[in-house]
Amino acid sequence: MARNPERRNTLVDAAIEVLAREGARGLTFRAVDTEAGVPAGTASNYFSNRDDLFTQAGARIHVRMTPDPDQAEAAMRPAPSRELYVDLMRWLVRRMAAERTGYLALLELRLEATRRPALAAELNRAVRAELDANRLLHLHSGLPGDADVFLTLYLAMTGLMLEHFTLPEVLADRELDSLVETVVSRIIPEK
Repeated sequence: MARNPERRNTLVDAAIEVLAREGARGLTFRAVDTEAGVPAGTASNYFSNRDDLFTQAGARIHVRMTPDPDQAEAAMRPAPSRELYVDLMRWLVRRMAAERTGYLALLELRLEATRRPALAAELNRAVRAELDANRLLHLHSGLPGDADVFLTLYLAMTGLMLEHFTLPEVLADRELDSLVETVVSRIIPEK
């Protein structure tokens, strides 16, 4: 296995692009090589098989989609309130829309994880760690609502984003910012 971390990241990012555009069936070493603009056979020098490629993409996707810490800190500066929660969820939606490829690839990876145990383990680890960190942030930030309120909002926003990115015409009659405000205001108690 080749050991150039920068090249590996380039190949994994190319795999994420292929996943978003062509789905799991389209994720081949040849497709990754083409997307990355490297000679044929390069990806096979970095990944032992497709399972390894999927697992590496599952590990990288969360790194790629994590917000800049300075932006996250700035977003949390206003006083904790339901209005701040609306703003935070709108910020989340904008970030996900800006990284649409990553989000679509993550959906593909989640589906593929139902058939690939190593990928399932990686995604379970990464998503659980992210969920736990965000729950603790919520609980220590002074934002309204307890851990169950946070979980309910997480599940509702996950569903909203799934609908928005996969079947946007279903909610086309509603502005996304307005939907976010509706979700937050129905779940988060006034403080």
